[in-house]
Amino acid sequence: MVKNFSCSLNSLESDSLHEKCGVFGVYGKDVEAARLVYYGLWALQHRGQESSGIASANENLISVFKGEGLVSHVYTESSLSLLKGSVAIGHNRYSTSGGSCAKHIQPIYEEGSLFALAHNGNLPIVTNLQNFLISKGINPNGSNDSELMYKILNYYVVKGYSLEDAVKKCFPMFIGSFCLILMSENKLIAVRDSYGIRPLCIGKLNNEGYVFSSESCALDIINAEYVREVNPGEMVVVDKNGLKSFELAKGTQKLDIFEFVYFARPDSILLGKRVNEVRKSLGRILAKEARVKGDVIIPVPDSSIPASFGYSQQAKIPVDFGLIKNRYVHRTFIKPAQSLRDLGVKMKLNTIPEIFKGKEVLVIDDSIVRGTTSKKIVELVKNAGARKVHMLISSPPVRYPDFYGIDTPDQNELIAANMSVEEIRNYIEADSLHFLSYKGLIEATGLSENLFTTTHFTGIYPIDIGERNDINIRKNFVKISV
Repeated sequence: MVKNFSCSLNSLESDSLHEKCGVFGVYGKDVEAARLVYYGLWALQHRGQESSGIASANENLISVFKGEGLVSHVYTESSLSLLKGSVAIGHNRYSTSGGSCAKHIQPIYEEGSLFALAHNGNLPIVTNLQNFLISKGINPNGSNDSELMYKILNYYVVKGYSLEDAVKKCFPMFIGSFCLILMSENKLIAVRDSYGIRPLCIGKLNNEGYVFSSESCALDIINAEYVREVNPGEMVVVDKNGLKSFELAKGTQKLDIFEFVYFARPDSILLGKRVNEVRKSLGRILAKEARVKGDVIIPVPDSSIPASFGYSQQAKIPVDFGLIKNRYVHRTFIKPAQSLRDLGVKMKLNTIPEIFKGKEVLVIDDSIVRGTTSKKIVELVKNAGARKVHMLISSPPVRYPDFYGIDTPDQNELIAANMSVEEIRNYIEADSLHFLSYKGLIEATGLSENLFTTTHFTGIYPIDIGERNDINIRKNFVKISV
């Protein structure tokens, strides 16, 4: 069963980076797996807010329910009751592709097939996948990277390969970033690319079941015990005989460091580090590097709150919540009237004027992408009565686009790739602007630089991005010292 919605592309432009998706899977004994997946997807809502789907297996039947919108909008009690069985997978998506949104909602399942698939990440090179399918008489037209992977895996499953053997066969063809969760009627499989750019972890249920999740925070909601991360290049298979691990490639850990800066929830654990504590460290180090004096620190909610407290602890300046977030505003498909074009930021943030009036304010945010949101925030704070506004950013300048599963603007739209810090300051009309240094970013994690992908800041792409490296990437960006 598939629930379809029409798709509108009239969305308000966002000035943030967006994770494309989150995945969650459950294999249990005497459990309603789909219901547990539902709660897991709720906890992973921050990783994708455009669509959601769940697939479950009951004996020989795979059922799928999916639709556009937030988790709370897509599912009902009646829809969850149709998803029976002790194995299920789910997916939240942030789409960047055009065309029919409903067509590309995951999990991916073709009627009559023996498995379903959910994918977090992106394959920047798919020509080899398309050519393979064409050589086998399978039409790849209109398929995104996730669907191409599914079609190739299905080719081998139809040939008689087990699902895990099909994965072993296809793994070398998948060039890019991917965390895959696959399920058949009696099996749950998790696969992570050999660089581990996107996070994926394993949890254990009390009743001899297992859970796979994009982030550890989603394990907590269903009382699953965190076990470990799926290793780069590893395939983990769970069935009635328990859990088995297979090394498909020699792994080299390269987690996207932006998971610590912005994407992951603060209560998640990545590479053994609590995200909240790393973000506090970002703020403390920023305070050492940028010794800005002021009356009050104002975080831009929500990901900048820990960094603001870290800055406050180091600089001995109080934090207050002068910017209030409307927590019920997500991506909208309603195009504003011409006269209301600038409502985007005001729909998300409002001010408490008494906190700002006559004060020198330090506004802390996690990043600047296009600069349009920062400009609006400075304007909001000044209109609320601030005497001066200093903008402090708990990460280095974002100069390069991402091709591993993040919705990133073209490099020409990245303000730090085209302006110096002073030019950005002038554009956003702040009294001063300070970015965390790259060295400070690494130091805040407490981990080695070689464990991370730092593409947004360095332009180094650990996995081949093919022709995009020549077409999309300018190496002669504006030289900025931070």
